[in-house]
Amino acid sequence: MRRTRFDDWDCSIARTVDLLGDWWTPMVIRATFLGARRFEQFQESLGIPRNVLAERLKTLVEEGVLEKRPYQEHPPRFEYRLTEKGMALYPVIITMMKWGDDWLDWPEDTPPVELRDRETGELVEPLLVDARTGLALDPRKVRARRRRGEDPGWPRAVPTPRRDPTP
Repeated sequence: MRRTRFDDWDCSIARTVDLLGDWWTPMVIRATFLGARRFEQFQESLGIPRNVLAERLKTLVEEGVLEKRPYQEHPPRFEYRLTEKGMALYPVIITMMKWGDDWLDWPEDTPPVELRDRETGELVEPLLVDARTGLALDPRKVRARRRRGEDPGWPRAVPTPRRDPTP
């Protein structure tokens, strides 16, 4: 089955989905944040088929998300490190984790991972905020507005939610 490409859409979400939107790519990125660097580490920790992993790593290097660095000459072996562009995906991965923690069923209502501050050991609770105000983002208080042109995936009119005037 052929997948639809979004890499030429004038939409940040569509183009990001084009890069990250298969089953394995977010898991490879998660593994990198958890410390995986070498092909074997990714393969063993994820159980991903070798050919699929090789393709995902190649794409992430080509897109500038990972950097491929040699660590052995004979035979040639490489490790993969997050670039600045790759590090910028941390909030995306953590937001996905937070959504899963909140909305998926877990044994004893306990998600499998918690975040702790490296220095203090205190529990970290992720929250997406507006950098300008520091306030949590609320989709009922924010609206998207196109900056230019038409987009085949964009609704013609995005309605603004109306509040019922009665209490």
